[in-house]
Amino acid sequence: MKKAQRIEWVRRAPLPLRDGVAPSRVYLPQGPWLNLRDFVLQRFPHVPRDVLLERLARGDIVDDAGVVQTLASPYRALGWLWYYREVPAEAHVPFELPVLFRDDYLVAVDKPHFLASIPGGRYLRETALIRLRQSLELPLLSPIHRLDRDTAGVLLFCAAPEQRGAYQALFQTRDVRKEYEAIAPLRADLVFPLVHRSRLQARPGHFTMQEVGGEPNSETHIDLMDTLGDLGRYRLRPHTGRKHQLRAHMSALGIPICNDAFYPALQAHADADDFSHPLQLLARSIEFTDPVSGLPRRFESRRVLQAVSGRQDGGA
Repeated sequence: MKKAQRIEWVRRAPLPLRDGVAPSRVYLPQGPWLNLRDFVLQRFPHVPRDVLLERLARGDIVDDAGVVQTLASPYRALGWLWYYREVPAEAHVPFELPVLFRDDYLVAVDKPHFLASIPGGRYLRETALIRLRQSLELPLLSPIHRLDRDTAGVLLFCAAPEQRGAYQALFQTRDVRKEYEAIAPLRADLVFPLVHRSRLQARPGHFTMQEVGGEPNSETHIDLMDTLGDLGRYRLRPHTGRKHQLRAHMSALGIPICNDAFYPALQAHADADDFSHPLQLLARSIEFTDPVSGLPRRFESRRVLQAVSGRQDGGA
């Protein structure tokens, strides 16, 4: 679904935003189900049966007209069910989310490590989007781009849904100048600055990316800014925006970013809520010409990477 369509159906949803969280919905296709109970149990096989039945019993699910659905409700194909997604035992991320800039159209923040950009998987309220919707009282705030949960730094949101496409187009046409900073090992045989190009694709059955043969679809400009003992402080300027591009490229060069739980190999603690070893990757700055105001924009993170000292949240 296109982002503009999603915003529109959120506006017209029979359930309001709840604590900044928009309702979710599921389509009711043609099928053999006689009652809603049987459909829900088959549609959500990974959710415990008792949880699903309890939500139906207490009236947490409604149809397009906002009518509460129950265990006895008949199945009506070609409609939608609306509900609030629940995430059990969501861990609190104990770091602040400073606002760097805000006007009627644009919000720039300095995201900490460990805070997801938007809801997904086991993260819902502990995300930058939901926090900002609540704290800024902007229920229709939407992301312009994303950062990995593990990455800190400058992140942009749109406060006016009708202008979101103009901001997103900047990223699609590569009219945004992004600069990252990373701390990683040194290699004496690498000469900087350098440009690394490769073809990245998803690793089958895994969350990470891998380099494969073929026409390159990713490009990163890398420079060594400073040395910190046996580590280096690097400036990374991605020309493309592939998933995990910077992490995969640094790993491929034999200088994986410090505290990376996924590259070059998955670490045992990758899924733990341990805030003591933040990934040493920071979205340092974003620069572009504002498509709405025509003004030059440059936003810079105030965070400092501190791999050697081991400070939490990259020094935030």
